[in-house]
Amino acid sequence: MENPLLKANATLPRYDRNTLQTRIVHLGFGAFHRAHQAVYTDILAAEQGSDWGYCEVNLIGGEQQIADLRAQDNLYTVAEMSADAWTARIVGVVTKALHVDVDGLETVLAALCDPQIAIVSLTITEKGYCHAPACGELMLDHPFIVADLQNPHQPKSAPGVVVEALSRRKQRGLSAFTVMSCDNMPENGHVTRNVICAYARAVESELAEWIEANVTFPSTMVDRIVPAVTADTLDKIAHITGVRDPAGVACEPFRQWVVEDNFVAGRPAWEKAGAELVADVVPFEEMKLRMLNGSHSFLAYLGYLADYQHINDCMEDTNYRHAAQALMLQEQAPTLKVKGVDLHRYAELLIARYSNPALRHRTWQIAMDGSQKLPQRMLDSVRWHRAHQRSFPLLALGVAGWMRYVSGVDEQGQPIEVCDPLLPVIQAAVQHSEEGVSRVTALLGIEAIFGNELPQDEIFVEAVKQAYLTLLKLGAKATVAQYASSR
Repeated sequence: MENPLLKANATLPRYDRNTLQTRIVHLGFGAFHRAHQAVYTDILAAEQGSDWGYCEVNLIGGEQQIADLRAQDNLYTVAEMSADAWTARIVGVVTKALHVDVDGLETVLAALCDPQIAIVSLTITEKGYCHAPACGELMLDHPFIVADLQNPHQPKSAPGVVVEALSRRKQRGLSAFTVMSCDNMPENGHVTRNVICAYARAVESELAEWIEANVTFPSTMVDRIVPAVTADTLDKIAHITGVRDPAGVACEPFRQWVVEDNFVAGRPAWEKAGAELVADVVPFEEMKLRMLNGSHSFLAYLGYLADYQHINDCMEDTNYRHAAQALMLQEQAPTLKVKGVDLHRYAELLIARYSNPALRHRTWQIAMDGSQKLPQRMLDSVRWHRAHQRSFPLLALGVAGWMRYVSGVDEQGQPIEVCDPLLPVIQAAVQHSEEGVSRVTALLGIEAIFGNELPQDEIFVEAVKQAYLTLLKLGAKATVAQYASSR
C-alpha cells in the first residue's frame, strides 16, 4: 500500500529515496531540526540529485517522535505558516530513525561507527552540552558527565556518546567525522570542541589528542521560528495536506543557515539549497543571538508577565514592539562585528516575523532554559556596554524580567511553571531571599549564569535592581511602556 504522505497536497519527494546514502547522524530529532537542516538537505536531493541521507537519533525523550517517523517510512511534513496561506513539503531524506531506549545504545553506536558517516550534527538545546554557559566549558560535576566518566563505554549524555563513537572509530582504523552543532550558542563549534575534547581528556589523553587532530567542529548560525507542535498545529497540517501526520511540524517561511566551511570528511552542497558557507560564522551568530534571540527572550519574560501568551500578542502592544526594536538597534546592534548587513532592515524584518499571526509562538516556550540563554543573548552585550561606558536600560530590564519570571509567581499571584536545568539552584536563591533587592542579589550570585565580574559591577547591579523594583511597583506592561518611552 502506498504511503498516504506520498499523495498529500504538498511538495513531494520525487527523487529516488533508494539512492540515498546514510552519511549524517543527527542527534536531536526535534521540531527545529525537522524544519531547518533536514529541509535544506531535502531541497538539495530534490533539485540537485544529492544522495546525502540522515539517520535520526534521540537520546533523551522523543520516543514517540521516532516511533511516528518509523511508522510512515521516515517521511514527515513541514508546513510553512504565513498570514496569507499555509504550504507544505514532505521531507524524504531520513533513511533511518533510532531511539537509544528503544533500540539500545549499541545500535546507536553502531550507526555512528558506520564507515560512511561523515557528519554528526546536533540540535540538543544548550543544556545538552553539559557546559557552563557563562564560560563555555564542560561541567565535570554535571550528573550526566559524572555518570558517563564512571562508565564511559555506556554513556548517556551527547558528549559521552560522541566521544565513545569516536573512540571506537579510532580503534577500528576508521576515519573521523565532523561534529556540527546547530544549537543557539555563540561560537557553537568552539563550545562543542571544548566540551568534546574536555570529556575525552577525562577518559583518555591519547584519545583526546586524536580527536583534536582529526575532528573538525564547524560553527553554524541557524534561524527559523519553529513553535512547539500542538494538537491544533497537527489539525491544520492535516487540513491543508489531506493527511494526518503525527511527526509533522510547522514553521515560518523564513529560513537562514550560515555554516563555517570546515568539514573533515565532506559535506552536502548546502549552498545550492540556500545556505551560506563562510570562513567565519561568529559575526552572524552574534547578530542572530543578540538581535533575534535576545529580543525574543526579552519579549518572552516580560510578555508572559503581562499575560501575553504569544509573541505576536506582544507585537500588538505598541510599547512592546517599540521596546523590542529599540533593544535590537540601540543596545544590541552596536555590540556587533558583522559586516555588510543592513541591521536596521534586519530589525524591521524581525519585527515583521514576530508579528506573523499564524505562528502562535508561546512566550512560555521561549522562556524555557533561561540560565543557558541569558549569557549569550544579553550578558555578553552588557559586558560590551560596560567596557564602552554606554547605558543599557533595556538589557537590564530583560535580565530583571528573567528574575521576576523565575521567582515563580506571576502578577496575578498564580504559579509560573519554570523549566530550567538549573532550577534547583534558582529555586534555592529565590527561597532564601526576600522579594526585592535581596532577590536580585541572590540570583546574581549564580556563578554559572553571571560569572564573577558582573555581580561585582555596581552600575550593572544597580540597573538591574532598579528595573526589578519598577516591575514590582508598576507591573510588566507599565514598566515596558516607561522604558520604551525613554529609548
